[in-house]
Amino acid sequence: MAARFEVRHQPAKGYHFVLIATNGQVIATSEHYETHRACLNGIDSVKRNADAPVHDVTPGSGKES
Repeated sequence: MAARFEVRHQPAKGYHFVLIATNGQVIATSEHYETHRACLNGIDSVKRNADAPVHDVTPGSGKES
């Protein structure tokens, strides 16, 4: 089974998505969106931009800004 996106709804908070790995573990959680369509657009954005470099700004990484 491939990783999957799951759209969830919470009353008074709106919609968000989680990315679930092949082992069933949640590996990413989105911000909350007001509409279902905005949430789906967020998923599309992640799919388009997922091939991105890592920018580590944690202390000691040597990459702090």
